[in-house]
Amino acid sequence: MIQNYSAYTPDDQAVWGMLFRRQMHRLPGRASQAYMDGIVATGFPNEAIPDFERDLNPRLLPLTGWRVVAVPGLIGNREFFELMADRQFPATTWLRTREQLDYLPEPDMFHDTFGHVPVLTNQHFCDFLAALSRIALKHVDHEETIDMIARLYWYTVEFGLIRENGQLRIYGGGILSSPGETIYALESDVPRRTNYDVATLLQTPYVIDRFQQQYFVIDSYEQLYESVPEIEQQLERLLLVTGESPAA
Repeated sequence: MIQNYSAYTPDDQAVWGMLFRRQMHRLPGRASQAYMDGIVATGFPNEAIPDFERDLNPRLLPLTGWRVVAVPGLIGNREFFELMADRQFPATTWLRTREQLDYLPEPDMFHDTFGHVPVLTNQHFCDFLAALSRIALKHVDHEETIDMIARLYWYTVEFGLIRENGQLRIYGGGILSSPGETIYALESDVPRRTNYDVATLLQTPYVIDRFQQQYFVIDSYEQLYESVPEIEQQLERLLLVTGESPAA
């Protein structure tokens, strides 16, 4: 699939601009520095829908070896993890409407690109994503194991927090693309904020239809990547407990 850039209407561009300006007003001082640096490095400060092949990939590819590829929407686990194991980040090409500015039931292009792509300029984060995807492919036909990997992905790539210079910052794309959760994740007294722990995280369910009740906090992107062997070990241990045969 390719991104048909000429199909975007003036109203699509206007909606993107509204979303972009609203989030860029909220994110300084709240988003991870790697994200803010990535916004500049990937050329997002132009208030226009990004053209994957003309704008994003020529900037992203030399930085970390990753590129953005167009997909029609939500895709299956195997295709999703195969793409990311090959350092290709899947992004849908459809954009929410004016009536959906604050909520929509599945990720759109603003979430997929604005929320995620800037952090793909960080090599340790990218190496974590590729390694996690390779692990997932070993277990892609085992539903219970994929569910555990999905929890880890959810609480890091989508809704992760990071500690920078003694302050909590956001790196998860699900938060970074949500104006409400951007404030809630850092400033609300409601959610628990727990240090990143692989064993705990693999067993922690998540919610998809409201703000999170718990966030996990990493100390660095290096910590994420360095946790990959532990992820494999914990999954193998849990597979033995449940009686599931580890993948070859």
